[in-house]
Amino acid sequence: MTGIDDVARASGVSTATVSRALRGLPNVAPTTREAVRRAADDLGYVPSSSAAGLASGRTLAMGAVVPSVSRWFYTAVLEGIDRELRAASYDLILFNLGGRGGDRSRVFHRSILRKRTDALVALCLDFSAEERRQLASTGHPTMVVGGPVRGIRHIGIDDRGVAEAATRHLIELGHTDIAFLGGDDEEGLNHVVPQAREAGWRRAMTSAGLPVRADRVLHGRFDTETSRRSVDAMLDGGARPTAVFAGSDEMAMGGMLSLWAHGLRVPHDVSVIGIDGHPLSPVFSLSTFEQDPAAQGAAAVRMLLEELTGSRTRLRSERYPVRFVDRGSTAPPR
Repeated sequence: MTGIDDVARASGVSTATVSRALRGLPNVAPTTREAVRRAADDLGYVPSSSAAGLASGRTLAMGAVVPSVSRWFYTAVLEGIDRELRAASYDLILFNLGGRGGDRSRVFHRSILRKRTDALVALCLDFSAEERRQLASTGHPTMVVGGPVRGIRHIGIDDRGVAEAATRHLIELGHTDIAFLGGDDEEGLNHVVPQAREAGWRRAMTSAGLPVRADRVLHGRFDTETSRRSVDAMLDGGARPTAVFAGSDEMAMGGMLSLWAHGLRVPHDVSVIGIDGHPLSPVFSLSTFEQDPAAQGAAAVRMLLEELTGSRTRLRSERYPVRFVDRGSTAPPR
């Protein structure tokens, strides 16, 4: 059986350096870390997480709490989390709240409080005062990926600023009648996110001196089918804005399906723009402000590991950038 001594000889370093490199600890040169990992892979060496945990007093596992596993954003963040944890020889423990009607108490009362993890990443969730108290009682370093949560550090985009930029893009093209497709997500999305994106639309419209009409606020609930039905209802009622800003790409795609079903062309008849960078956005030729959820998940893990190893003494919230991807779904109004 291959042991740590074999990896040390193959990579030309001490066993202590091998241990530090495979556990993602600081003070190991990147070239050395890569050489050790390559040697371990070639030899088929798998470090014992239980032995390492006994030595360090840690579980060598990190928890991730998700509202559900059915949304692409959550799975993309989890991919980034898992990639970073595997590189540090950490295990991932998934706590799935199960969407609407899920048993949150099962996670907070019976799972997280067992202290089976060293740190915790929460995806797009808000917490009650009691849940925050429970999290604090574990002593877990905790970060949220997504919208800001009171009292907990987070990584995410500037939702209001991005929504304002998307709306301003339509205004600069000459649109004055712009509908907003948004609404809360029943599967547990942090309510700050949809509220901030609607606020960005309202601020851009008001700043341009354009009316904010109640009949131009459509409820898509961050869901393609719900969004399609909402736009159907608007069009069937005789209203037709020249542009639609959707608070997510999934809602934008639902809106486009409705427009096409009504014989309207995008962008010739109605322009559409979204936010997020959904994998299907290129298929729909949807212009969007794209974020990188996997990179945000990986960054959260790196920051938590740095705090656990003492190389970072204080975690901070970070705002991640977005980039505008023009795929031709917006144009000046006819």
